[in-house]
Amino acid sequence: MDFGAVLQTNPPSARVVQLAQLAEAHGFSTVWTFDSHLLWQEPYVIHSRILDHTKKVKVGPFVTNPATRDWTVTASVFATLNEMYGNRTICGIGRGDSAVRVTNGKPTTMAELRESIHVIRELANSREVEHNGSTLRFPWSRGSELEVWVAAYGPQALKLTGEVGDGYILQLADVDIAAWMIGTVREAAERAGRDPQSIKFCVSAPMHIGEDLEHLRAQNRWFGGMVGNHIADIVKRYGDPSTGSGQGQVIPKALTDYVERREGYDYNSHGRAENDHVDFVTDEIVDRFCVLGTAADHIEKLKALKDIGVDHFAGYLMHDNKEETLRVYGETVIPALAEHVTAKS
Repeated sequence: MDFGAVLQTNPPSARVVQLAQLAEAHGFSTVWTFDSHLLWQEPYVIHSRILDHTKKVKVGPFVTNPATRDWTVTASVFATLNEMYGNRTICGIGRGDSAVRVTNGKPTTMAELRESIHVIRELANSREVEHNGSTLRFPWSRGSELEVWVAAYGPQALKLTGEVGDGYILQLADVDIAAWMIGTVREAAERAGRDPQSIKFCVSAPMHIGEDLEHLRAQNRWFGGMVGNHIADIVKRYGDPSTGSGQGQVIPKALTDYVERREGYDYNSHGRAENDHVDFVTDEIVDRFCVLGTAADHIEKLKALKDIGVDHFAGYLMHDNKEETLRVYGETVIPALAEHVTAKS
């Protein structure tokens, strides 16, 4: 298992760069950032700065979308950064949430998401692609490499991920739900004639080191609200897909049950510890969805996730103990999840 740190691009931008450097120093392989241009600063500008001030980490959006950015422009950003810094970018993408909803827009269709993944990936890998009736290619791009990882919860998005994604992003760390989601993506890949093992599986959730569980829960309850926002969309679209009503689709009942008391969502506090629309998120949900507690608690849960096939853990750092969490991960947690090698046998 390798590790990523997920950051918000809150000003000052130098602080984001500093945390990215610290993540690299402590053994994280990837630095991800939110992509919501009204709520936070423009991520790709900061990505360039992070790449310039680090040596090895990959950098990418967590996640971008096909609605607010032209697909060819997005691909050009990745190909340009790769030329500048040596293939150190990665793309997380979904249908669109805060970036489109704050402007009263709507998430894209599955067909648009599928086509955007194809266009972005082909162009950003220095290949030609058919788009809008023309054959397009960046004549200046040579040897650029980009993986596109798809964020998904619902049945159709999971199916699409298995069919076209280089990786799958699940934004919650409940082991049972993650096992179900991973299995669903693998089944879709196999039906599409792909090797299910070729898809990388990423679980993302708040990671917060500490011993005061009540405080940790309070700092990270926002995450259950964010996840609930996505699940509410699925329930609205399919009826209750956990019971087979509506269109008869199926997702885990554990996901649909906890949003029953949800009463709307305020994007002004999206992804923030002070989120005021999360009363419906119980302590149980926070504990299941997040990775909280001592280093030993983190190691235990991450090993369970690794055992079900998780390749990459992306930890959100939206709390009051960022540096210490990165330090403990670098000194204790990441080594515990690494392959054990002896100098002499």
